Amino acid sequence: MQITVSGKQVEMSDALQTRVTEQLEAIAGKYFDHAMEAQVTFSRARSFFTCDINLHAGRGLTLRGEGEAADAHAAFDDAAEHIAKRLRRYRRRVNEHARDLAHRDRPEAARQYVLRHEEDGAEPSASDGAMSPTYATVIAETVAEISRLSVGEAVMRMDLAAQTVMMFRNSTTGELNVIYRRDDGNIGWIDPARSG
Repeated sequence: MQITVSGKQVEMSDALQTRVTEQLEAIAGKYFDHAMEAQVTFSRARSFFTCDINLHAGRGLTLRGEGEAADAHAAFDDAAEHIAKRLRRYRRRVNEHARDLAHRDRPEAARQYVLRHEEDGAEPSASDGAMSPTYATVIAETVAEISRLSVGEAVMRMDLAAQTVMMFRNSTTGELNVIYRRDDGNIGWIDPARSG
């Protein structure tokens, strides 16, 4: 597994990098035969350290763990425990899902964009004083997968990746669906097939 350890305004000691590598390989090895890569980022916020772990565990499966503590080692332990806890919680479902993926078609490819929000909103037009819209700027573009999943599997993947929204092709209807985490903590589900 390829592990990248970096720090934002934090000096990375060899002991910390070695500890991170060994513990992540142990966690990933316990639950997955071939985890691909992990990015671990440490940063400092006021009087505490934060640690973000993004673990790409397989095709279409990404896990995210966050931790904070008074020192970098404890922050990593907190983030690693979040990942291990999610894996323990979903271990059976992940294994069933992985077996099911072998019988499915490859996920569809899609483009995912990150747009920068323009602060001024609209600018006045020189000719008539009317407002003309200012468009957001594309600052990142990546390839995203649209997997064929059941609603339960999509919710599981969204939780594992600590995402707030996920698009998927419903394995029952074949339609594109969206699930999202609502402000009240519940899950919202958009299913165009059921609107008619």
